[in-house]
Amino acid sequence: MPDQLNPNHDAPDSAPAETPEESFQDILSAYEKTRVRKPEPGSQSREGTVVALTADSIILDIGYKSEGNLPLTALPATAKVNVGDKMQVTIKGRDPEGYYQLTRGKVERPTDWASLEKAFAEKSVIIGTVTGVVKGGLSVDIGVRAFMPASRTGTRDAAEMEKLVEQEIRCRIIKIDVDDEDVVVDRRVIAEDEETAAKQKRFSELQEGDTVQGEVRSLTDYGAFVDIGGADALLHVGEISWHRVNKPSDVLSPGQRIEARILKIDPEKRRIAISMKQLTPHPWDSVAEKYKVGERVRGTVSRIADFGAFVEVEPGVEGLIHISEMSWAKKVRNPGDLVKVGETVEAVILGISLPERRMSLGLKQALGDPWVGADAKFGPGTVIEGPVTSMTKFGAFVQLTEGIEGMIHISEISADKRLNHPSDVLKAGQTVQAQVLALDSERRIIRLSMKQLVPTGLDEYLAEHKVGDVVTGRIVQISGAHALVELGEGIRAQCQTSSSQAAKPDAAEKGGPAKADLSSLGSMLQARWKSGGPLISDKPQDLREGQVRTFRIAKLDAAAKKIELELG
Repeated sequence: MPDQLNPNHDAPDSAPAETPEESFQDILSAYEKTRVRKPEPGSQSREGTVVALTADSIILDIGYKSEGNLPLTALPATAKVNVGDKMQVTIKGRDPEGYYQLTRGKVERPTDWASLEKAFAEKSVIIGTVTGVVKGGLSVDIGVRAFMPASRTGTRDAAEMEKLVEQEIRCRIIKIDVDDEDVVVDRRVIAEDEETAAKQKRFSELQEGDTVQGEVRSLTDYGAFVDIGGADALLHVGEISWHRVNKPSDVLSPGQRIEARILKIDPEKRRIAISMKQLTPHPWDSVAEKYKVGERVRGTVSRIADFGAFVEVEPGVEGLIHISEMSWAKKVRNPGDLVKVGETVEAVILGISLPERRMSLGLKQALGDPWVGADAKFGPGTVIEGPVTSMTKFGAFVQLTEGIEGMIHISEISADKRLNHPSDVLKAGQTVQAQVLALDSERRIIRLSMKQLVPTGLDEYLAEHKVGDVVTGRIVQISGAHALVELGEGIRAQCQTSSSQAAKPDAAEKGGPAKADLSSLGSMLQARWKSGGPLISDKPQDLREGQVRTFRIAKLDAAAKKIELELG
């Protein structure tokens, strides 16, 4: 016995006999165990440093000679891992290649049914190994055989499910029946919970006014949903750019990286609104320097309304062409009749309001004002020709040229008959001739007459006589030193007299014949012939109304249609 307790005993017969089964490899393995104690699986949590990434795992330095291997499936799908990152892991064993097999944190594998029931009650995260693909899902080893429905695997198709076979995964028990040994586990709920937690953490870190980087996740007609590092934000279509964007898909695409500013955070509804355009200067900030009233600008028609058309003169700066500023020629009822969306037009700036960020534009002003020079072109007496554009009960409007119309009053349409409405003799579109009676450039009014172009007895009389001719006429009215003389049917002239030549009414009543109430020179001559009285008086004195005598033409004005006489 003492010999057995003394390790240094030299008796030859005390040396251990070598067994045939013992090999050099076993001895070396025993020696390695005395030098480096193998960590007990699951004994402690350690901090590891990521040293490499592979297609399906993360290689970490955990402070031992060999690195540790952590499957990517042990991390949330949204997790971002880079070389140099630190993370807490637990050693669960070693693989045949000598790498330590790692798990995350304090996740453990249940060892018996009691552990399974506890994990189910506490909704704990457990470790399992996918053993194969079965009908409707996966078979998972969690200490016992468990079933994971395909909808709870967190994969999108069968190919991704196949990749999970023999992989270690994290999951949660969602159903357990000890009697039937029926266990159902869920992997997707872990990812969802972790994603929610990540979003809550990210949400609490964000503030209004922050500039964030994000990735466009999806597009709608009203905007884009952007992932800004674990939290979703809405980029409204009106916040994409200062210029008008019809559809987000015109300028953005899923997966595109963008930079934006947080406009508003709603903690109750957990909504975040962001803007891309707020990171660039507002185009209106430089409008005062770039544009002046009266200047011509070119732009694109961006939209049309009932009251006019909006024109984008540069991205973010729009001007309005009001319907009243579209045409000199006609009253525009529908702006779309003159301009179309997308069309490039030239306009004149009529007004700029910086506080309201409004610009008024004129389309017709860019074409030139047709009333400039109208006085010289359409002076009184000018004969014009043009189409009837419209009619009212008081007259008809005629287009003289593009942008200029004149009005023929109903009393100036016909000299032959009285009209109830211009449509009695005219119709829209009919080409007529008329004479300009008056023009007011400031009020943009021109009065026309058609009947002035129809020859009358006065016109013929003016054409047949000249200054100095001796003519016969009847005095129809005496007023002071002037007498109104009738030279023929509808032909009247003025004659200047002296007050001494006009007979007093009493004398006319006592000495002269009774005054006849006759309407024309012809009827007067006939009355004189029947009475036998003197036909014509050439005496310069005793002028009275109704008297017929000779006069000399002192002045003829064909344009003004006036005749002036003097006593012959």
